[in-house]
Amino acid sequence: MKKYYLLVNPKGGHKKGLEIYEKVKHVFTNAGTNLTVLHTEYAGHAFDFANTLDFVGYDGLCAIGGDGTMYELINGMLKRDDNHKIPIGLITGGTGNSFMYDVDCLDPIDAAKRIVQHKLRPLDIAKVNANGELFYSFNIIGWGLATDAGKLAEKLRWLGGVRYDVASIIEVLKGKDRIATLTLDEEVIKENFIFIIGCNTIHTGKAMKMAPLAQLNDGKIDLIIVRKTSRINLLKLFPKLFSGDHIKSPLVEYRQVQNFSISLEETNDLTIDGEIIGTTPLNVQMVPKMVNVLV
Repeated sequence: MKKYYLLVNPKGGHKKGLEIYEKVKHVFTNAGTNLTVLHTEYAGHAFDFANTLDFVGYDGLCAIGGDGTMYELINGMLKRDDNHKIPIGLITGGTGNSFMYDVDCLDPIDAAKRIVQHKLRPLDIAKVNANGELFYSFNIIGWGLATDAGKLAEKLRWLGGVRYDVASIIEVLKGKDRIATLTLDEEVIKENFIFIIGCNTIHTGKAMKMAPLAQLNDGKIDLIIVRKTSRINLLKLFPKLFSGDHIKSPLVEYRQVQNFSISLEETNDLTIDGEIIGTTPLNVQMVPKMVNVLV
């Protein structure tokens, strides 16, 4: 009999976590699994559970949520004092579901069925050193205009879902210089960049195909590099991000590397797995198949 932890947020998203749990619990019951259900009660609680739960005798650590929950599970587990790791399972229930888009598993019942089948998929993880702080990323690491737009969007929450589009346009119109040194494995490039985004997943945010050639376990991170260009060129480029056609543009340099770093004279904020956390200087090392996922 397989034994799993399942983390449920009983308060978030109009009690969406509880509703999804009610829909999927029969999958675990019918499979004869032993399920320990735990409620998360505050931001970061999934991290704390992953960091401190007793994993002995358990076959997986699962949760209902999206990319933010996945980030907490991975970081909590990889920062454990005992270095104990067990497979991670995710049941779709978040606002950002980049990872579940990549594995074509947006239906919560389908996700639960994959967990109880206990098929392991190895997942590469980016080990991120951001100005001396350690983070583990499974999804995206961003610097430049994308991060600046995300910060501005937080101040424009009253605009609702369009705030990211509005913030991006505002940041494009600013025409800000971002001179930095980018190191790709052994190659060093000093340029005026618009943004640099490293992806382990194809999708970012809500179904945006930022890195259409990315693979979850190829040992590499896919970089989207855009150098300084005109405002009109940038505004034409952005709509192509949803289809993945932006990589055909001469404005975009697409690279697949094992390591990269970004440094510049001043300290800049970063985006890691959808959250604005960490600052430059940035050093990223891909660790192949660091985590197993149940999907």
